[in-house]
Amino acid sequence: MPLALLALAIGAFGIGTTEFVIMGLLPEVAAEFGVSIPTAGYLASGYAVGVLLGAPVLAVLGTRISRKRMLMLLMGLFVLGNLVSALAPAFGVMLAGRVIASLAHGAFFGIGSIVAAGLVAPHRKAAAISLMFTGLTLANVVGVPLGTLLGQQAGWRLTFVAVAGLGVLGLAGVAALVPRDVPAESPADGVADRPAAGSPEGPVPTRGPRPRTGRIRDELAAFRNVQVLLAMGMTVLGFGGVFAAITYIAPMMTEAAGYADTSVTWLLVLFGVGMVAGNLVGGRFADRALLPMLCIALVALAGTLAVFTVTAHDKAAAAVTLTLIGAFGFATVPPLQKRVLDQTADAPTLASAMNIGAFNLGNALATWLGGLVLGAGFGPTSPNMAGAGLALGALALAVTSAVLERRGATPAPRTGLTVRTAGAAAPDGAAEPGPAYAGTGPSAAAVRAAPGGPSADSLPSGGRGR
Repeated sequence: MPLALLALAIGAFGIGTTEFVIMGLLPEVAAEFGVSIPTAGYLASGYAVGVLLGAPVLAVLGTRISRKRMLMLLMGLFVLGNLVSALAPAFGVMLAGRVIASLAHGAFFGIGSIVAAGLVAPHRKAAAISLMFTGLTLANVVGVPLGTLLGQQAGWRLTFVAVAGLGVLGLAGVAALVPRDVPAESPADGVADRPAAGSPEGPVPTRGPRPRTGRIRDELAAFRNVQVLLAMGMTVLGFGGVFAAITYIAPMMTEAAGYADTSVTWLLVLFGVGMVAGNLVGGRFADRALLPMLCIALVALAGTLAVFTVTAHDKAAAAVTLTLIGAFGFATVPPLQKRVLDQTADAPTLASAMNIGAFNLGNALATWLGGLVLGAGFGPTSPNMAGAGLALGALALAVTSAVLERRGATPAPRTGLTVRTAGAAAPDGAAEPGPAYAGTGPSAAAVRAAPGGPSADSLPSGGRGR
């Protein structure tokens, strides 16, 4: 894999650390500024709001400059926000710093996904995206516990200085390792290729057509594709199921399982280990069979969340189940992000960033729903059943997406060169006529698979029109 993916993963590690580390530092921050813990909690919710607002706005702005330059600007914004938080003389200033840092979150992962997919061969796209997201998952295993420990021992301000340092490292990595012009699609529809630095797998694109800029109308048009909306719905509901359990994990583990308060941090580390494993496995298999992989992960997630209602009453079983929730939950992330990119090949920037924002929307939905069942008196493990219901909703959307795709109810993404496909091979090997598809782009990628032929997910995506 290209070394540029390491730069993206470092940036993701810093962003993941700053997003979640505040949860372990709320008492220290509240004490210094003289505010209550609930008021200090606005530092977490304010960050989430910033992600939702920043993703579409900065993604649209990012269509007018090169993706590499936009990633560098986003990391600079991230560094600025964390330094403002570290030096804040008042709570309001720190809250502003948190919002500034959060604005970079959605756009970085959205644009970073496009860049990661464009650095490798078509059959490695999801794996490349998963490697970038490995930085985010490792943040939960390493960055958040260490940042919390540093903040508790040496002061919370030093934690945010350290996170800003990670941002500087990520910015330098993007500047040094990410190619200047990364195509939205992987090679090579006549694009000159050469081996990327550090890539053992041979030629991957380091040069390509300059990213098309200024086509905001095309970016918005992507949302007319029902498959894009279905993918985002899966993101909201699927990962919402995970957050329904994790948001209320502390009372669940202390009241139901009997863990001490101090054990919750290490239980979350186990959850993070599951996230790392699920992310890598999901990326690997999504490149082979995206929708089947997604459906399997969602079935497993829904079942595990339902079982957690029972296993949460036993310490050992709870720890194992929590790890599995992290694995199955994050196994959906690379395929969902790749799904959005595949369906918006012409103009992926805004949709990709909005899909990142959908994770935070799922967080908000799950937090509300979990609080609702807890408030109704169903017990400390009841959010798990709410999460299982959300995961089943995502599964229903995935099945709907597969059915529509098989019936050809959704058009293939536009490409720049008009291409017509006469048909696909029938199961017995005989030629089977199929409808013709028109597209616009430098490659012949807009095809429909007949029954028995390859699925749309197994075919290379087309290039971008000009």
